[in-house]
Amino acid sequence: MELYGYWRSSASYRARIALNFKQLDYNAIPVHLLKDGGQQHQQAYRQLNPNGLVPTLVDGQIILHQSLAIVDYLEEKYPEPSLLPATPRLRSAARALALDLASELQPLINLRVQKYLKEVLEVSDAQKQAWLDHWFKESFTAFEKNLEEIAGLYCVGDTFSMADVCLVPQVYSAQRFGIDLSAYPIMMAVYERLLELPWVAAAHPAKQADAES
Repeated sequence: MELYGYWRSSASYRARIALNFKQLDYNAIPVHLLKDGGQQHQQAYRQLNPNGLVPTLVDGQIILHQSLAIVDYLEEKYPEPSLLPATPRLRSAARALALDLASELQPLINLRVQKYLKEVLEVSDAQKQAWLDHWFKESFTAFEKNLEEIAGLYCVGDTFSMADVCLVPQVYSAQRFGIDLSAYPIMMAVYERLLELPWVAAAHPAKQADAES
């Protein structure tokens, strides 16, 4: 199994956490999003992933893109340990929280959006920061409210789930961008507990072979 990704990519981070949790061996193949004009745009990589995004998972003859599709695939092919809670209600809650972050927030703050803001729309650094502040606040405010109803040790009760897989990278990104997270005490308490889990700790960007200081 091979995972093509970038050490600091939120989506790649999700895939690493899921693979580690499932205790699956894989080869990490770096795709640098900034070098050589963006290695994700090179023809060899585009043959694997026409979207020119990371991550891409290769499992034998199966080639998958989109981090949540990769998580779903791993959950179906390797069901134990599970990334979904025991009941339909809790499983749907885990999926909804995962989508809140991976589908609603992350696409608005990722690298290609920030590059478009700076290089095409020519916004100032302050305007770009205001954009990031706005969308993180919109997402995390709702996420915190949802956690009031369902969080335990982790996002959904005391069961590690795909919601946690998505939370860790987005908080990491928020911290990188200097977002004030003091208004989200439940979320941050969950996040701090998640960082202590070995499969989460091993997936941290700083611990990847292609990490840069």
